[in-house]
Amino acid sequence: MADPGMDRFTALAMTGSLLGGPLTMPAMRIGPYLIDPPVVLAPMAGVTDKPFRMLCKRLGAGLCVSEMTSADPRLRQTRKSRHRLDHAGEPDPVSVQIAGADPVQLAEAARCNVGHGARIIDINMGCPAKKVCAAWAGSALMRDEGLVGRILTAVVRAVDVPVTLKIRTGWAAGQRNAPIIAGIAEASGIAALAIHGRSREQMYTGEAEYDTIAEIKSRLSIPVMANGDIDSPEKAAQVLARTGCDALMIGRAAQGRPWLFREISHYLATGERLPPPTLVEVRDILLGHLRALYEFYGEPAGVRIARKHLGWYAKDHPDYSEQHRTDFRAVINRAETAEAQFDLTRAQFDALIEQVDRRAEHPGEAGTGQWPNADTVRKLSAAA
Repeated sequence: MADPGMDRFTALAMTGSLLGGPLTMPAMRIGPYLIDPPVVLAPMAGVTDKPFRMLCKRLGAGLCVSEMTSADPRLRQTRKSRHRLDHAGEPDPVSVQIAGADPVQLAEAARCNVGHGARIIDINMGCPAKKVCAAWAGSALMRDEGLVGRILTAVVRAVDVPVTLKIRTGWAAGQRNAPIIAGIAEASGIAALAIHGRSREQMYTGEAEYDTIAEIKSRLSIPVMANGDIDSPEKAAQVLARTGCDALMIGRAAQGRPWLFREISHYLATGERLPPPTLVEVRDILLGHLRALYEFYGEPAGVRIARKHLGWYAKDHPDYSEQHRTDFRAVINRAETAEAQFDLTRAQFDALIEQVDRRAEHPGEAGTGQWPNADTVRKLSAAA
């Protein structure tokens, strides 16, 4: 229990308890855009496509940043790039992340994306992937502070929309130069800064640290977003208290849990947790997500891309036993068509909903290891 004399921010950092009531988190402004709630979907390659962004926006994200788009003009006409330029029907402000190492190419990529509907341009200096860093893009850019300045200046001057930047704490534990990069960013006209609390060397191992983020926030006048290991409403409150940031950025924790944004916003506003979504709601959200993927990508790409999302949705739900998750993945991965994948997914969820309902009505009668309508699922699997 927190000491009664402890201020609420210290209590938050130590216990996650909102001592003294809800925590006020005002909307964040990026240029002319008010980001409310200030809980942001992080850009993630292969994840934050248009269907997922629109879903997270509907479920409470104040801003959703696209997966990174290469600044290399030779890649602009590929099918993947054309999909990433499609923002039809997407609510404003559309935020598009660009990646590269050449100031001229990045400036042109920014202009191209603004021409296709981007209202905010985000520059990637945080990706730790070996392939990206080998081309001196992503977090590798943090090793060349002069180049960082030239890139930021070129992109800011190239477009008349706000430009944001995403970075890490540095290249390695002994090279935490994020405060220097942050100063360069503010001086170059960057409108907001997102910081992942790990170095490139860490990749996604270990734990995120927030002291560097807090130091940067204390120095800057532009909005700062904290990112890294924010996977629950309580952790969001702790990170907010620890850093004093203007917004929180959620990445991997939203995979299979797009409702996390509304849970965090509600907790920060009220000090209370929302009840978790029911299995019926999870099923309906997932089936809607599948329809959006099929419509956006077509077949077979939509079916293939959906598989990873299906695995994430099943991963952490308390009503899923390990056997359920194994069965679910085995059945879903057999589907080769959108119709089969959709029907199998619905059958699996309906089976689990029936089992959970029966267990609630007759405690101790229904087991958790087998599907109650396994024969139906097997027949659907064979048909797929």
